[in-house]
Amino acid sequence: MKINLPNKLTMIRAFLVPFFAFFMIYPLFGREHIAWSRIFAAAIFILASITDFLDGKIARMKGLVTSFGKFMDPLADKFMIFAAILAITFSDFIFPAGQTLSQGFLKSVFFWNALIIIFRELMVTSLRLVVAGDSNIVIPANIWGKMKTVTQIVCVIVVLLEPITINLGGFLSLAAILVSMFFTVFSGYIYIKGYWQYIDPTK
Repeated sequence: MKINLPNKLTMIRAFLVPFFAFFMIYPLFGREHIAWSRIFAAAIFILASITDFLDGKIARMKGLVTSFGKFMDPLADKFMIFAAILAITFSDFIFPAGQTLSQGFLKSVFFWNALIIIFRELMVTSLRLVVAGDSNIVIPANIWGKMKTVTQIVCVIVVLLEPITINLGGFLSLAAILVSMFFTVFSGYIYIKGYWQYIDPTK
């Protein structure tokens, strides 16, 4: 079976997931060279994120949309984001000690952000299944959903690289987390509001 380019990119993204997660969790270069683990994790994550942008764009431009792509692309997206946020939550070095904002505080805020992201994705996926099953309507991605994805990707990159680039004591990471949290919640609200008629328990 010949696999087209967009589907190859999607599969590459899924393949990269355990690699950037591994570098986020384990300081493979030693505690004295923790920056290298951050750089490798960020580089692989950025590469995976680029494939996320390219696969759908190429598929639409070249008319290469397939059933496999429709199934695997959103699944690979969720693998990528879930793996990143869970790896950061589990890691004991991503949020360094000794910053203005404490390690414990940043980990706590990021943990709640991770829960919100997972809950939102499961909620919207369930909503899509209900609406598709009841009315054969496919819920398309909207601008708020795309903003949600972008802010989540930026959040992960900022959290990884702030301590070794423009270190603002954790405030840049906190801002990225809060922005990501806002768009995650708001985009979920927009989806629920737009399709509430299909799940309204009073009807």
